[in-house]
Amino acid sequence: MEIVTYVLEGALEHKDSMGNGEVLRPGEFQRMTAGSGITHSEFNPSSDEPVHLYQIWLFPEEKGLEPSYEQKQFSEVERRNQLRLVASRDATEGSLLIHQDARVFLSSLDEGHAVEHSLKPGRHAWLQVLRGAVTLNGQSLNSSDGAAASDESVLEVTATAPTEIMLFDLN
Repeated sequence: MEIVTYVLEGALEHKDSMGNGEVLRPGEFQRMTAGSGITHSEFNPSSDEPVHLYQIWLFPEEKGLEPSYEQKQFSEVERRNQLRLVASRDATEGSLLIHQDARVFLSSLDEGHAVEHSLKPGRHAWLQVLRGAVTLNGQSLNSSDGAAASDESVLEVTATAPTEIMLFDLN
């Protein structure tokens, strides 16, 4: 599996059999290729502070990939009122490398601001509202809502409150 984790609040500690041991904090992404021969654990290192996170599991393009790990922070400035590529097949624009024909974007939108994303024919999208509220091509969505889109050429996401979203462009 390709496992992408993003922490909204609190912290998540990661340990694996490759010797990686990191604490993931708000605004940070982690990508792990959980190929053959790896064990790992993730847990909240705090006894009194909750952790709120999103974890996405994607099937890799091929089986038996070498396990690997990566962690990055993408600044608020890079994603403020724009889509910031955070994971992709070719690690373009400094994004995390995922072994799948997918692109993952993150955006923090001020109320009233909009972002657009063009979908090529045959591609699909998933929009996850991490917090806040938006309209997606006129459809209202709130915190924790998700929406799938196919056969759309353009996705327009407009914040109706201060919002954080994750957008997936998928084959």
